[in-house]
Amino acid sequence: MVEEAGSELSTVAVPEKAGPMAAYMKTEMPFYGVQKAGRTVILRRLKREFPPRDAAEYRSAVLALWQQEHREEKYLALAYARAFDVFVNGESMALYERLITEGAWWDFVDEAATKLIGRVLSKERTATDLIVRSWIRSDDMWLRRTSIICQLGHKGDTDTELLSDACTANLADTDFFIRKSIGWALREHAKTHSEWVRAYVEKHREELSGLSYREATKYL
Repeated sequence: MVEEAGSELSTVAVPEKAGPMAAYMKTEMPFYGVQKAGRTVILRRLKREFPPRDAAEYRSAVLALWQQEHREEKYLALAYARAFDVFVNGESMALYERLITEGAWWDFVDEAATKLIGRVLSKERTATDLIVRSWIRSDDMWLRRTSIICQLGHKGDTDTELLSDACTANLADTDFFIRKSIGWALREHAKTHSEWVRAYVEKHREELSGLSYREATKYL
């Protein structure tokens, strides 16, 4: 599967775009230069020809793509992981944690956090809440970011206690990606529950960074 995916990627690659893409992402990881449309064609083939029969095959296929050197192959790993919703469950949380900690950059992390971890949380909230909570004060910044943004899109089903705990525990962090994530999560929840966000912002006004505050109050 990996060899075929790599071959397909190389045939639709646009090499001259790889340099600017790498520069934009601020990474030394190689790019083929394949845009999303090209990757979508390959994903359809992978789904059709290599559907996993069980959780073990699912994990193996995701990692087979993930462990390749080009960024687009890792994007395919995340897309493939999303494509089989029956396996997006608590049993896969350790796999997703690995993708986050090894990906360690916003494009990988945000996809895994919102589309994989968030999906599991929405399906199995009671069973996975403790795992997400264990990331709130993790030494790994990307796991902490995940705990903050994993409920994006949950709207009225958002666990506001979890959101509050994740944000509050990280208010003193000076990292851009944490400050941005706090503002982002609060801003998105404000679309559904503006009064809750307003109360949170007022309570923590002195602790919120300028970036987090501006983002959080965008729709208030």
